[in-house]
Amino acid sequence: MKFAEIIKSNSWLSVEIVFLQLYPDEKDSISQYETVFNDLKSTKPTLTDISIVVSLECDEYDNEEYINISGYYNNPEDRTNEYSNSLALEFTSWDKWLGMDIDVKSLNDFTEYEIISHCLFEMTFVSFDQKEIHEEMDKIKSSADEIKNMSEQEKKEKLKSLDDLINERKKKDNNEE
Repeated sequence: MKFAEIIKSNSWLSVEIVFLQLYPDEKDSISQYETVFNDLKSTKPTLTDISIVVSLECDEYDNEEYINISGYYNNPEDRTNEYSNSLALEFTSWDKWLGMDIDVKSLNDFTEYEIISHCLFEMTFVSFDQKEIHEEMDKIKSSADEIKNMSEQEKKEKLKSLDDLINERKKKDNNEE
């Protein structure tokens, strides 16, 4: 089943009830979610080789449960140079979201209302405006290209390792005590 199919076969009022149960802190933004939902109903899907996965996960750090939205390629053997089978989807254009299959296990574990709600939340994580989402992705790509094109000397001068950042944070925390 495609994401577009469950969007088109459900009404906003039903989705809204579940959405607010799942994301009560988003009450002030609910009209923006409704606008996105209605825009999705009239957007033509772009078929893609990706399936959406909605899963309940447990954070290893604090054992808190959370919902994870990710994607995977239906035919990974057709792809080359991929880093992972799990895909982050928050920067994906909404027409492509609509053309994605919903993972069968996700359909069994969650209601359509829950799937729509979780996907809407993920789709709008960066912004309620696709242009702003694309601009943010362009900034990220530009920064990555800039780093990739730095010499080793420039990287040493301008970048910090994760270990350095952690040590700086620990020093700051100790000084605040």
